[in-house]
Amino acid sequence: MRRSRRCGVGWVLEGPVLEGELVRLEPLAHRHAADLAVAAEEDRGTYAFTWVPRADEVGRYVDEQLGRAASGRLAPYAQISLATGRAVGATSYWEPRCWRSDDRLDAVEIGFTWLAASAQGTGINAEAKLLLFRHAFETWSVSRVDLKTDARNTRSRAAIQSVGAHFEGILRNWSRSWASGEDDHLRDSAIFSITAEEWPRCRARLEKRVARLAR
Repeated sequence: MRRSRRCGVGWVLEGPVLEGELVRLEPLAHRHAADLAVAAEEDRGTYAFTWVPRADEVGRYVDEQLGRAASGRLAPYAQISLATGRAVGATSYWEPRCWRSDDRLDAVEIGFTWLAASAQGTGINAEAKLLLFRHAFETWSVSRVDLKTDARNTRSRAAIQSVGAHFEGILRNWSRSWASGEDDHLRDSAIFSITAEEWPRCRARLEKRVARLAR
């Protein structure tokens, strides 16, 4: 069995600005911190198992994400509501994988995603996923996109399935828990994916959904 490996030496995961009708995804920067601090405090009861900084932690959160970006393994975004012009959450490409000898990107994950309570259910999540998936499949030509969440996070699992991702199973003790009070615990992760073969059908479904919500 061939093992996955890091993409070539010096290979850096970079995500461009991506814009739709409801949301613009901008590479995360400190200029987004003030908006994100407000967004993060709207209703923390909606986050449960998701890593979302407190208002006074946002500066450090941005620093940590930019540090991960410097490694070439993460491309973090701020999610900008086009209706208000304000950052209402974050998301990222991360964990790029290359298996072929030409160092083409074969797979990438979308994660570190959260939205302010007021932005949930507005179509921003659906369109953000459409933009991220489309760039991954149609520009980078990946073979698959992964999405993972805490197996206990029914809200997140439903949101992932709603954008057309296929549930693959539970990875036990897969990563650190982000749940409050579980700093030293490992979580079970529910893993989902979309493959290149599934993308055209998923794209059509997402485009119809976004068009309906953007009216």
